Amino acid sequence: MASDERPQTVEAAVRTRVRTTLLTVFAWVVALGLLGAWASTGVYTLRPGQEAVILRFGEYARTVADPGPQIHLPPPIESHAIVNTSAIERQEFGTRSGSADAADAHAEAHLESAMQTSDNNLVVLGFVVQYRIQNAFDALYRVSSAEAILRDAAQAAAREVVGRTTIDGVLSEQRGRVEAETEETLQALMERYRTGLVILAVQLQEVQPPQEVRAAFDDVIAASQDKNRTVNEAQGFANEVVPKARGEASEHRAQAEGYKAARIAGATGGATRFLALAGEYAKAPEVTRTRLYLETMEDVLPTVDKYVIEPGAAGVVPYLPLGRDARTGTARHATEPAVAAEPRP
Repeated sequence: MASDERPQTVEAAVRTRVRTTLLTVFAWVVALGLLGAWASTGVYTLRPGQEAVILRFGEYARTVADPGPQIHLPPPIESHAIVNTSAIERQEFGTRSGSADAADAHAEAHLESAMQTSDNNLVVLGFVVQYRIQNAFDALYRVSSAEAILRDAAQAAAREVVGRTTIDGVLSEQRGRVEAETEETLQALMERYRTGLVILAVQLQEVQPPQEVRAAFDDVIAASQDKNRTVNEAQGFANEVVPKARGEASEHRAQAEGYKAARIAGATGGATRFLALAGEYAKAPEVTRTRLYLETMEDVLPTVDKYVIEPGAAGVVPYLPLGRDARTGTARHATEPAVAAEPRP
């Protein structure tokens, strides 16, 4: 009996030990599984253009912007919130679409779009604001609702800019300036409130006067367009005529300069010739006087026959070739004179 009880006791002890070991292993496996599952809650993935804001026990720890798999301490130690910072968002003002209550939507759009100008007129102005998130933590936790603040600030900025602009400027002449100044003012408000948003563009949509006076303003705009067209036509005519007149003026000036240069050159040459003749005349007065006289007679009487006879020459028979021309051999009428030129003493 004692020998049979001993093997049974050993066998029970082995079974107990095996059972304990299996329970221990199972407990470790379960613990490791739970630990792995808890640790996996800190694994996340970022796509390009996304950022993750990491909070440690509810306090800001860091911002992760690198795309790909990321990890942080599992909750409740650390938690994360993913924000798309590359997406371009837009908000419309002065228009409402898809609303269940059309009357309420129209009234709200009218309140947003009706603005007063600097000359105490009303203008109905719709516009669109394009923006994106620049600082993920500010957009999520710095303010309660960045989009709501943007909506209120955009209306305030637009009313401020329109309030210092005339209605003609808002309708036509200064639309670009209104857009630029509204964008600048709105961006300053976003930075002041630390919303984490950056304004990309402000675009005016439908800009019209109130319905009651819209016909009169349409006439004013049409007259302004006619004015601009007439001014453009006049400017085109001026651009055509003025260069032509300038070219003609330049041509006349060039001709005058050439005439001036020719007259100066002629006068200078005449003076030089006169000085040369004066020098020759001083050397031989009689010879020079005779030569000048003969040259003058050649110029004054170019077509008349002239004969030069030495003064006091004796034995010269007066001969007039009445029948034929002495130079050309052609017949001469008896009435044509033949002049004998004598040198002046």
